[in-house]
Amino acid sequence: MSEITTLDEFIIQRQKDFSYATGELTGLLRDIGVAAKIVNREVNKAGLVNILGSYGGSNESGDDVKKLDIFANEKFIKCLSNSGECCGIASEENEDIIPVDPVDGKESKYILVMDPLDGSSNIDVNVSVGTIFGIYRRVSSSDQSVSKKDFLQKGKELVAAGYVLYGTSTMLVYSTGRGVNGFTLDPSIGEFCLSHRDMQIPEKGVYYSVNQGYYLKFDVEMRRYIDYCSDLNLRLRYIGSMVSDIHRILFQGGIFLYPNTRKYPKGKLRLLYECNPIAFIVEQAGGRAINCKLEDILELPVHELHQRSSVVIGSPQMVEEMKEFIQKYQEPSSSELPKA
Repeated sequence: MSEITTLDEFIIQRQKDFSYATGELTGLLRDIGVAAKIVNREVNKAGLVNILGSYGGSNESGDDVKKLDIFANEKFIKCLSNSGECCGIASEENEDIIPVDPVDGKESKYILVMDPLDGSSNIDVNVSVGTIFGIYRRVSSSDQSVSKKDFLQKGKELVAAGYVLYGTSTMLVYSTGRGVNGFTLDPSIGEFCLSHRDMQIPEKGVYYSVNQGYYLKFDVEMRRYIDYCSDLNLRLRYIGSMVSDIHRILFQGGIFLYPNTRKYPKGKLRLLYECNPIAFIVEQAGGRAINCKLEDILELPVHELHQRSSVVIGSPQMVEEMKEFIQKYQEPSSSELPKA
């Protein structure tokens, strides 16, 4: 029987990989694991405790807020604030940043960004949802309160990122920039246990994931690529939860597309809370992540907390194919048109 390694044990072991490590990042990742267990418990019994359905209104990103969105957001903020391992939090559910007061004199040097419950519209029909998180080093002085500039960093500056998938089994997948590892929650002992070491995305896959209901609202190059996928008899899979769709692609290969549309000319997904952390994970596993302008997601400047972006992400060969379709079929900009 192989030896079981828990998330806590693995994080502590990996702390030795970083010469500058002081234990703060280790503690912060462990706090995320604790919060994920609490949210997982409520997700699994959501139908029994009257937290299904809409809370009313919409969040700062314009999405309808579900009751479980609020619960997950509050629980993560509480868990992350109690220990003082981070000095600030930015959430998709909140308009502004949330400074975290020092605990026991700690001067934390990390901030956290998160989508506390990605795909929450699926809860009412018992389909998988997830949590996405990213961790940065603060750039402001530790002797002052955290500021918005601490959060407006490019994805390439991420110290760590990951996601939690609340599905038939609950998994936490994360990276600190040295590969990707997955942990499955063992309900019998209440611990995340290492189940997938050094995850690698396949070079190519047989799945493509896109909301094809918006086909006519996509740019011509995206429609041509979707036609190409269909002609190859690739399997269309779209759950409506980025975590769930990316999780499949990470294991089995494929490509995830969330292009710009007429309604969302810049794209719909949030760069800070969704695109950057997921791109960090996928690239650490050997994949690629670009936007529909062929720019690397992790290189995009972040100007505002709720900035949106298009995204093309997944197996490297498939992203490269999509890149070629964009270059071949995209309409030239006015500056590129020949002069009369």
